[in-house]
Amino acid sequence: MNAILNHLWQSTTFVAVVAVAALMLRRYSPRPRYWLWLAASVKFLLPFSLLVSTGARVPLPPNTSSLRATTVQQISTYFSPAVTSAPVHATFPWTKLPAAIWIAGALLLLMRRVRQWIAIRQTARNARRVDLEFPVPAFVSASALEPGVFGIVRPILLLPEKLCDDLTDEQFQAILTHESRHIRLHDNLTAALHMLVETLFWFHPLVWWIGARLTDERERDCDEAALRGGSRPAEYARSIVSVCQNCTESPLLCASGISGADLKKRIREIMAWRGSLPITKPALAMLTIAALSAVSLPFVLGILRAQSLPPEPALTYDAVSIHKSAAGSGNHLIGPGPQGGLRVVNVPVTGLIAAAYGIPEAHVIDAPGWASSEGFDIVFTPDRTEPALGAAPQLKAIQGSMDRNAQRMRAVLRDRFGLVLRPETRDLPIYKLTVAKGGYKLSPHDASKRGPTLGSNGREITGVDVTMSMLAGTLTRLVDRPVVDETHLDGQFDFKVSPESDGPMSESLFTALPEQLGLKLESAKGPVQVYVVEKLNPPTEN
Repeated sequence: MNAILNHLWQSTTFVAVVAVAALMLRRYSPRPRYWLWLAASVKFLLPFSLLVSTGARVPLPPNTSSLRATTVQQISTYFSPAVTSAPVHATFPWTKLPAAIWIAGALLLLMRRVRQWIAIRQTARNARRVDLEFPVPAFVSASALEPGVFGIVRPILLLPEKLCDDLTDEQFQAILTHESRHIRLHDNLTAALHMLVETLFWFHPLVWWIGARLTDERERDCDEAALRGGSRPAEYARSIVSVCQNCTESPLLCASGISGADLKKRIREIMAWRGSLPITKPALAMLTIAALSAVSLPFVLGILRAQSLPPEPALTYDAVSIHKSAAGSGNHLIGPGPQGGLRVVNVPVTGLIAAAYGIPEAHVIDAPGWASSEGFDIVFTPDRTEPALGAAPQLKAIQGSMDRNAQRMRAVLRDRFGLVLRPETRDLPIYKLTVAKGGYKLSPHDASKRGPTLGSNGREITGVDVTMSMLAGTLTRLVDRPVVDETHLDGQFDFKVSPESDGPMSESLFTALPEQLGLKLESAKGPVQVYVVEKLNPPTEN
């Protein structure tokens, strides 16, 4: 939603800039102003974020800085199933209501356009071809439709049968000059392009205002073409009035006709026409620079922002298999895979990003909805042979293997999901893990117990040979807020936390931690690194 709102306000700002430029060029030929308004229309189809993302993919010098180490809370999920989220009670999908309204409006408008196009197409089929010196085939119809050019790929000229009876030869020739201008500059194609914008952004008032400006400037330009062709202003004005009196305006915007714009204002402009100023070289240079800047600045911004993107992973994968998880699957797993690689079962992309970059899933910002609602099964083999962990691996060996496979997962996300991330530091709510009043109740690690292990089954947390920073990492995952270790306790500990409440563990932990471990969570605010998703695509399964 934030991406859509950003695109809308950027496009609105661009329209305001175009309006100022069009005002500055009001004394010049109408066609440059037409191209300006068309650029404002096309901007709605071209998000600046797309240009920024493209710029971010420009190869940069190698960045030797390393990312923050993988959080130790992943160790438990590496060797055991992840905790299944609590069931969510069904509620009315308010977040989907705007999308439903937009789809309904777009479909209604599309149906209206299609119906209009079918009507004109039927008129064209029933029309009779005439021999007329004109750039495209000419047809006359018994309908009262105004003279106009219909079609984009193979356009034709449609004329009402009684047009020649209503107009003099000079007036009729002026009408033909007007229509030939539409054909020469492909006005039907550009009009259809704006119709697409109107269909997609029907809710934005400026889109319809741009459409009116396009019609005004297009007809002014064709009027000037007729006057420059030798038509007398009074005769040409009479021809337009006669068409408007006796013909019906084309219902389809991409069928370029003779009518359009404010008729009284248009007639006054025709009668007072003395020739508009040609576009000067300085004005043309200004427009060229503005157009290049509109495209290049977001692209350059993407290159500059890419300097802060996470570095390319040093390791990659040999082969990878990606499938969408079966519907209703309740298992979640991130664990060892074949040949020392990684196996993922029913984990959403936001969870994969969190695991790959060693951050809580809540710190993955601006990801599309499907990235957190759809699970994926992934298996990859490493690009180089991984040393065997053995029956009783040490913490250093486990974390080394996880760090290498995390880099490989980043490569999978980059190559197969098109992921582009941007790290930011934001001031967000956090919890501080501190020692409660009365002191801590932790037992030093018993060397006879195999460790390190740290995990939660949804009812209790069990740790063996665990540091306080490891506990803070696991608590971060459970309470969905960053937990910072401020216990100042060194060494490794064995413990078990068993909340007695029947409610969610995330709530009962605030009581269980002080009572059973002598630790507490204090609410605070602090700088937190988050990762903003610049680009993410659904993968192609294999």
